[in-house]
Amino acid sequence: MGWNDEEDTTIYKVVVNHEEQYSIWPADRENPLGWRDEGKVGPKAECLEHIKQVWTDMRPLSLRKKMEEMAREGQ
Repeated sequence: MGWNDEEDTTIYKVVVNHEEQYSIWPADRENPLGWRDEGKVGPKAECLEHIKQVWTDMRPLSLRKKMEEMAREGQ
């Protein structure tokens, strides 16, 4: 826990990019370029817990696709 987590009353949203990588962003701010809303909004801890549950494969989407392609070609 960071030094100001207890004081953080910011409402966050979960955002995701084209590589299916997740992050949190203040809900009242425009998304960073290349990121879109994922759907979850709430306190920081809730958003981070949601990411922990849904982002089970940390590899970027392009890498996962390439590895799947290589596995098919190797058969």
